[in-house]
Amino acid sequence: MQHTSLVTGGAGFIGSHVARQLLKLNHQVIILDDLSGGFKENIPEGCIFIQGSITDVDLVNAIFEKYNFDYVYHLAAYAAEGLSHFIRRFNYQNNLIGSVNLINASVNHNIKCFIFTSSIAVYGTQDLPLKESQKPQPEDPYGIAKYAVEMDLENAHKMFGLDYIIFRPHNVYGPGQNIGDKYRNVVGIFMNQILKGEPLTIFGDGEQTRAFTYIDDVAPYIAGSFDLLNKTDTSAPLSGREAIFNIGSDSEITVKKLALEIGKAMQKEAQITHLDQREEVVHAYSDHSHFNRVFNPKPSTSLAEGLAKTVAWVKKHGARESSTFKNIEIQKNLPKSWQ
Repeated sequence: MQHTSLVTGGAGFIGSHVARQLLKLNHQVIILDDLSGGFKENIPEGCIFIQGSITDVDLVNAIFEKYNFDYVYHLAAYAAEGLSHFIRRFNYQNNLIGSVNLINASVNHNIKCFIFTSSIAVYGTQDLPLKESQKPQPEDPYGIAKYAVEMDLENAHKMFGLDYIIFRPHNVYGPGQNIGDKYRNVVGIFMNQILKGEPLTIFGDGEQTRAFTYIDDVAPYIAGSFDLLNKTDTSAPLSGREAIFNIGSDSEITVKKLALEIGKAMQKEAQITHLDQREEVVHAYSDHSHFNRVFNPKPSTSLAEGLAKTVAWVKKHGARESSTFKNIEIQKNLPKSWQ
Protein backbone atom coordinates (compact mmCIF):
# COMPACT_ATOMS: atom_id res chain seq x y z
CA MET A 1 0.00 0.00 0.00
CA GLN A 2 1.42 3.37 -0.98
CA HIS A 3 1.09 6.26 1.43
CA THR A 4 1.14 9.94 0.49
CA SER A 5 3.23 12.18 2.72
CA LEU A 6 3.97 15.88 2.89
CA VAL A 7 7.51 16.81 3.96
CA THR A 8 7.97 20.47 4.85
CA GLY A 9 11.56 21.65 4.64
CA GLY A 10 12.34 18.77 2.30
CA ALA A 11 15.02 20.74 0.45
CA GLY A 12 16.82 21.30 3.73
CA PHE A 13 19.26 19.08 5.53
CA ILE A 14 17.25 16.72 7.74
CA GLY A 15 14.11 17.07 5.61
CA SER A 16 15.79 15.86 2.42
CA HIS A 17 17.17 12.81 4.21
CA VAL A 18 13.73 12.02 5.66
CA ALA A 19 12.17 12.40 2.19
CA ARG A 20 14.73 9.97 0.76
CA GLN A 21 13.90 7.43 3.45
CA LEU A 22 10.17 7.80 2.78
CA LEU A 23 10.72 7.02 -0.90
CA LYS A 24 12.42 3.79 0.18
CA LEU A 25 9.31 3.02 2.23
CA ASN A 26 7.14 3.43 -0.90
CA HIS A 27 5.60 6.77 0.03
CA GLN A 28 4.56 9.31 -2.54
CA VAL A 29 6.43 12.36 -1.25
CA ILE A 30 5.40 15.98 -1.77
CA ILE A 31 7.95 18.54 -0.59
CA LEU A 32 7.05 22.08 0.43
CA ASP A 33 10.08 24.34 0.87
CA ASP A 34 10.74 28.04 0.32
CA LEU A 35 14.49 27.41 -0.31
CA SER A 36 15.44 29.97 2.34
CA GLY A 37 17.82 27.48 3.92
CA GLY A 38 17.68 24.49 1.56
CA PHE A 39 18.80 23.76 -1.97
CA LYS A 40 17.07 22.27 -4.99
CA GLU A 41 19.94 19.80 -5.40
CA ASN A 42 19.02 18.30 -2.01
CA ILE A 43 15.58 17.24 -3.24
CA PRO A 44 15.57 13.48 -3.88
CA GLU A 45 14.60 12.32 -7.36
CA GLY A 46 11.04 11.05 -7.37
CA CYS A 47 9.61 13.72 -5.06
CA ILE A 48 7.06 16.32 -6.12
CA PHE A 49 8.49 19.74 -5.24
CA ILE A 50 6.40 22.80 -4.46
CA GLN A 51 8.31 26.02 -3.77
CA GLY A 52 6.55 28.05 -1.12
CA SER A 53 6.30 28.83 2.56
CA ILE A 54 4.32 27.24 5.37
CA THR A 55 3.43 30.81 6.36
CA ASP A 56 1.36 31.10 3.14
CA VAL A 57 -1.92 29.80 4.52
CA ASP A 58 -3.68 29.83 1.13
CA LEU A 59 -0.90 27.76 -0.43
CA VAL A 60 -0.92 25.31 2.47
CA ASN A 61 -4.67 24.83 2.21
CA ALA A 62 -4.49 24.42 -1.58
CA ILE A 63 -1.83 21.71 -1.26
CA PHE A 64 -3.92 19.79 1.27
CA GLU A 65 -6.93 20.09 -1.03
CA LYS A 66 -4.98 18.73 -4.01
CA TYR A 67 -3.21 15.83 -2.31
CA ASN A 68 -4.89 13.31 -0.07
CA PHE A 69 -2.12 13.20 2.52
CA ASP A 70 -1.86 10.32 4.92
CA TYR A 71 1.02 11.78 6.91
CA VAL A 72 2.63 15.16 7.49
CA TYR A 73 6.34 15.35 8.32
CA HIS A 74 6.96 18.88 9.54
CA LEU A 75 10.65 19.75 9.45
CA ALA A 76 10.56 23.30 8.05
CA ALA A 77 11.96 25.80 10.55
CA TYR A 78 14.44 28.59 10.89
CA ALA A 79 16.61 26.81 13.41
CA ALA A 80 19.11 29.53 14.38
CA GLU A 81 18.61 29.18 18.11
CA GLY A 82 21.05 31.87 19.24
CA LEU A 83 19.88 34.35 16.62
CA SER A 84 16.23 33.85 17.60
CA HIS A 85 16.61 36.39 20.43
CA PHE A 86 17.15 39.10 17.82
CA ILE A 87 14.56 38.01 15.21
CA ARG A 88 11.62 37.32 17.49
CA ARG A 89 8.82 38.21 15.08
CA PHE A 90 10.44 36.27 12.24
CA ASN A 91 11.03 33.32 14.56
CA TYR A 92 7.44 33.07 15.75
CA GLN A 93 5.98 33.73 12.31
CA ASN A 94 8.00 30.92 10.70
CA ASN A 95 8.38 28.43 13.53
CA LEU A 96 5.03 28.82 15.28
CA ILE A 97 2.40 30.40 13.02
CA GLY A 98 3.57 28.41 10.00
CA SER A 99 3.25 25.24 12.06
CA VAL A 100 -0.28 26.18 13.13
CA ASN A 101 -1.24 26.56 9.46
CA LEU A 102 -0.18 22.95 8.94
CA ILE A 103 -1.94 21.69 12.07
CA ASN A 104 -5.21 23.39 11.04
CA ALA A 105 -5.03 21.84 7.57
CA SER A 106 -4.17 18.44 9.05
CA VAL A 107 -7.25 18.52 11.29
CA ASN A 108 -9.50 19.69 8.47
CA HIS A 109 -8.26 16.94 6.15
CA ASN A 110 -8.18 14.09 8.68
CA ILE A 111 -4.46 13.36 8.50
CA LYS A 112 -3.56 10.02 10.09
CA CYS A 113 -0.52 11.37 11.93
CA PHE A 114 1.45 14.62 12.24
CA ILE A 115 5.19 13.95 12.76
CA PHE A 116 6.92 17.02 14.15
CA THR A 117 10.63 17.69 14.50
CA SER A 118 11.01 19.74 17.65
CA SER A 119 14.32 20.31 19.48
CA ILE A 120 16.01 19.76 22.83
CA ALA A 121 15.97 23.56 22.98
CA VAL A 122 12.56 23.13 24.64
CA TYR A 123 14.24 21.89 27.84
CA GLY A 124 16.43 24.88 28.67
CA THR A 125 18.81 24.40 31.61
CA GLN A 126 17.83 21.31 33.62
CA ASP A 127 19.37 18.25 35.26
CA LEU A 128 21.30 16.14 32.76
CA PRO A 129 20.77 14.05 30.78
CA LEU A 130 17.56 15.69 29.60
CA LYS A 131 14.52 13.39 29.77
CA GLU A 132 11.04 13.50 28.25
CA SER A 133 9.60 13.36 31.78
CA GLN A 134 11.03 16.83 32.56
CA LYS A 135 8.77 19.82 32.05
CA PRO A 136 10.19 21.99 29.25
CA GLN A 137 11.61 25.37 30.30
CA PRO A 138 12.89 26.92 27.03
CA GLU A 139 15.28 29.84 27.39
CA ASP A 140 15.19 31.37 23.91
CA PRO A 141 12.47 32.26 21.39
CA TYR A 142 13.37 29.29 19.18
CA GLY A 143 12.78 26.83 22.01
CA ILE A 144 9.64 28.70 23.05
CA ALA A 145 8.22 28.38 19.53
CA LYS A 146 9.01 24.67 19.35
CA TYR A 147 7.39 24.00 22.71
CA ALA A 148 4.33 26.03 21.75
CA VAL A 149 3.87 23.79 18.69
CA GLU A 150 4.20 20.70 20.90
CA MET A 151 1.49 22.03 23.21
CA ASP A 152 -0.74 22.90 20.27
CA LEU A 153 -0.41 19.35 18.93
CA GLU A 154 -1.41 17.97 22.33
CA ASN A 155 -4.45 20.23 22.31
CA ALA A 156 -5.36 19.28 18.72
CA HIS A 157 -5.20 15.61 19.73
CA LYS A 158 -7.52 16.14 22.69
CA MET A 159 -9.94 18.35 20.78
CA PHE A 160 -9.94 16.77 17.31
CA GLY A 161 -8.22 13.37 17.63
CA LEU A 162 -5.14 14.38 15.57
CA ASP A 163 -2.47 11.77 16.28
CA TYR A 164 1.07 13.06 16.48
CA ILE A 165 4.65 12.00 17.13
CA ILE A 166 7.30 14.47 18.29
CA PHE A 167 11.05 14.10 17.94
CA ARG A 168 13.52 16.24 19.86
CA PRO A 169 16.84 15.88 18.00
CA HIS A 170 20.03 17.73 18.79
CA ASN A 171 23.05 18.92 16.82
CA VAL A 172 22.51 16.80 13.73
CA TYR A 173 25.24 16.92 11.10
CA GLY A 174 26.22 15.12 7.90
CA PRO A 175 26.23 15.30 4.10
CA GLY A 176 23.76 17.80 2.69
CA GLN A 177 23.89 20.35 5.47
CA ASN A 178 24.27 24.04 4.73
CA ILE A 179 27.85 24.77 5.81
CA GLY A 180 27.44 28.38 4.64
CA ASP A 181 25.04 29.29 7.45
CA LYS A 182 27.06 31.12 10.11
CA TYR A 183 24.20 31.17 12.63
CA ARG A 184 23.56 27.46 13.13
CA ASN A 185 25.14 24.01 13.09
CA VAL A 186 28.62 24.43 14.51
CA VAL A 187 30.00 21.34 12.72
CA GLY A 188 29.27 22.91 9.33
CA ILE A 189 30.51 26.32 10.48
CA PHE A 190 33.86 24.89 11.61
CA MET A 191 34.33 22.87 8.41
CA ASN A 192 33.53 25.88 6.23
CA GLN A 193 35.98 28.03 8.19
CA ILE A 194 38.75 25.47 7.72
CA LEU A 195 38.07 25.24 3.97
CA LYS A 196 38.36 29.03 3.75
CA GLY A 197 41.55 29.14 5.82
CA GLU A 198 39.85 31.03 8.64
CA PRO A 199 40.18 30.46 12.40
CA LEU A 200 37.44 28.52 14.14
CA THR A 201 35.27 30.92 16.12
CA ILE A 202 34.01 29.81 19.53
CA PHE A 203 31.68 31.82 21.74
CA GLY A 204 33.13 31.91 25.25
CA ASP A 205 35.65 29.39 26.57
CA GLY A 206 34.42 26.45 24.49
CA GLU A 207 33.57 24.32 27.51
CA GLN A 208 29.91 24.13 26.47
CA THR A 209 28.91 20.48 26.07
CA ARG A 210 26.75 19.04 23.32
CA ALA A 211 26.16 15.61 21.77
CA PHE A 212 26.57 15.62 18.00
CA THR A 213 24.40 13.29 15.96
CA TYR A 214 25.07 11.85 12.50
CA ILE A 215 22.14 12.19 10.11
CA ASP A 216 21.80 8.44 9.44
CA ASP A 217 21.06 7.92 13.13
CA VAL A 218 18.04 10.22 12.89
CA ALA A 219 16.37 10.32 9.45
CA PRO A 220 15.39 6.64 9.06
CA TYR A 221 13.61 6.59 12.42
CA ILE A 222 11.73 9.83 11.84
CA ALA A 223 10.61 8.56 8.42
CA GLY A 224 9.57 5.13 9.72
CA SER A 225 7.74 6.42 12.79
CA PHE A 226 4.37 6.48 11.00
CA ASP A 227 4.28 2.70 11.36
CA LEU A 228 4.13 2.96 15.15
CA LEU A 229 0.46 3.84 14.83
CA ASN A 230 -0.21 0.41 13.33
CA LYS A 231 1.13 -1.41 16.38
CA THR A 232 -1.28 -2.84 18.91
CA ASP A 233 1.16 -3.34 21.82
CA THR A 234 1.05 -0.95 24.76
CA SER A 235 4.42 0.64 23.89
CA ALA A 236 3.03 2.27 20.75
CA PRO A 237 3.15 6.05 21.30
CA LEU A 238 -0.16 7.62 20.41
CA SER A 239 -0.39 10.74 22.53
CA GLY A 240 1.04 12.60 25.46
CA ARG A 241 4.53 11.95 26.78
CA GLU A 242 4.73 8.54 25.09
CA ALA A 243 4.54 10.29 21.70
CA ILE A 244 7.67 12.38 22.42
CA PHE A 245 11.17 11.10 21.72
CA ASN A 246 14.61 12.46 22.39
CA ILE A 247 16.74 11.29 19.47
CA GLY A 248 20.47 11.61 18.98
CA SER A 249 23.92 10.72 20.21
CA ASP A 250 24.70 9.60 23.76
CA SER A 251 28.29 10.91 23.61
CA GLU A 252 28.69 14.50 24.73
CA ILE A 253 31.77 16.59 23.92
CA THR A 254 32.87 20.17 24.52
CA VAL A 255 32.72 22.59 21.63
CA LYS A 256 36.46 23.22 21.97
CA LYS A 257 37.21 19.49 21.72
CA LEU A 258 34.86 19.28 18.72
CA ALA A 259 36.91 21.98 16.96
CA LEU A 260 40.07 19.94 17.48
CA GLU A 261 38.37 16.74 16.24
CA ILE A 262 37.15 18.50 13.09
CA GLY A 263 40.65 19.81 12.45
CA LYS A 264 41.95 16.27 12.77
CA ALA A 265 39.28 14.91 10.43
CA MET A 266 40.13 17.57 7.82
CA GLN A 267 43.89 17.08 8.37
CA LYS A 268 44.31 20.72 9.31
CA GLU A 269 45.53 22.20 12.57
CA ALA A 270 42.58 23.98 14.13
CA GLN A 271 43.32 27.64 14.87
CA ILE A 272 40.76 28.83 17.42
CA THR A 273 39.54 32.37 18.08
CA HIS A 274 37.40 32.96 21.17
CA LEU A 275 34.55 35.46 20.91
CA ASP A 276 32.48 36.98 23.70
CA GLN A 277 30.21 34.52 25.47
CA ARG A 278 26.67 34.65 24.10
CA GLU A 279 23.39 33.92 25.87
CA GLU A 280 22.90 30.15 25.54
CA VAL A 281 22.35 26.95 27.51
CA VAL A 282 25.84 25.80 28.54
CA HIS A 283 25.30 22.05 28.81
CA ALA A 284 22.71 20.15 26.76
CA TYR A 285 22.51 16.44 26.00
CA SER A 286 19.67 14.00 26.44
CA ASP A 287 18.64 10.54 27.56
CA HIS A 288 17.40 8.21 24.81
CA SER A 289 16.10 5.22 26.75
CA HIS A 290 12.50 5.82 25.63
CA PHE A 291 13.57 6.02 21.98
CA ASN A 292 15.75 2.90 22.32
CA ARG A 293 12.94 0.93 23.94
CA VAL A 294 10.42 1.72 21.19
CA PHE A 295 12.64 1.80 18.07
CA ASN A 296 15.39 -0.71 18.99
CA PRO A 297 17.87 1.22 16.80
CA LYS A 298 21.04 -0.10 15.22
CA PRO A 299 24.36 0.96 16.81
CA SER A 300 24.93 4.68 16.35
CA THR A 301 27.65 6.26 14.24
CA SER A 302 30.75 7.34 16.15
CA LEU A 303 31.80 10.98 15.97
CA ALA A 304 35.01 10.07 14.16
CA GLU A 305 33.15 8.03 11.53
CA GLY A 306 30.44 10.64 11.08
CA LEU A 307 32.94 13.47 10.75
CA ALA A 308 34.93 11.49 8.17
CA LYS A 309 31.83 10.95 6.01
CA THR A 310 30.83 14.59 6.35
CA VAL A 311 34.33 15.85 5.52
CA ALA A 312 34.36 13.75 2.33
CA TRP A 313 31.09 15.39 1.24
CA VAL A 314 32.19 18.89 2.27
CA LYS A 315 35.50 18.66 0.40
CA LYS A 316 33.67 17.49 -2.72
CA HIS A 317 31.28 20.45 -2.63
CA GLY A 318 33.74 23.10 -1.44
CA ALA A 319 33.42 26.13 0.77
CA ARG A 320 30.30 28.26 0.79
CA GLU A 321 29.88 31.93 1.55
CA SER A 322 28.18 32.67 4.84
CA SER A 323 25.04 34.69 4.35
CA THR A 324 24.10 37.53 6.70
CA PHE A 325 20.54 37.69 8.02
CA LYS A 326 19.26 40.96 6.61
CA ASN A 327 16.29 41.68 8.85
CA ILE A 328 17.65 41.79 12.39
CA GLU A 329 14.84 43.17 14.56
CA ILE A 330 16.87 43.93 17.70
CA GLN A 331 20.45 45.22 17.61
CA LYS A 332 20.88 45.45 21.38
CA ASN A 333 23.35 42.81 22.70
CA LEU A 334 23.75 41.30 19.21
CA PRO A 335 27.12 39.46 19.08
CA LYS A 336 29.69 41.50 17.15
CA SER A 337 30.38 38.64 14.73
CA TRP A 338 26.72 38.73 13.64
CA GLN A 339 26.55 42.50 13.09
